[in-house]
Formats: sequence, structure tokens, C-alpha cells
Amino acid sequence: MTEATSLAAAAGSPDPTEGLRAVRALRRLLEKLEAIQVANARRHGWSWQAIAEALEVSRQAVHKKYASAQSESMLRSLREKGR
Repeated sequence: MTEATSLAAAAGSPDPTEGLRAVRALRRLLEKLEAIQVANARRHGWSWQAIAEALEVSRQAVHKKYASAQSESMLRSLREKGR
């Protein structure tokens, strides 16, 4: 069973503590997966608009959320290559 499958099952628990903790963990997992795929899309040349359309959000929202993280990642990569 994958982490997501286990968490989804726990989210349906009749115990509110277990269910809410699982929901919180699922949110964290979702945020990580989204960030990974946004970075993947940008590496493949996708525009912010194309990513926004795939996520069904505004271009501004996705850019605001991920542009600075992408810039930091690129700077780190350039620094490492320059060593």
C-alpha cells in the first residue's frame, strides 16, 4: 500500500483525531507533489499559463506560489556548476 493510499484510508476513519491527522498529511503530500510537477513542467518548457490551466488556477496564483522557489533552485544549480 502506498503512502497516499494509507493516508486516504485513514482519512475515512470514524476516529476524528486519526481522520484529521490523515487529512493534514494528505495536504502536505499534495503540496509536495504539486511543487515537483510544477518544477518538472517548467524544466520541460511549460509556460506559467499552461501550468495554471492544467491546475485550473490563475497564472498569477501559480506564478506567485512557485516562481521564487524555481529561481532559488536555478541559482543553486548555477552555483554548483560554477564550483
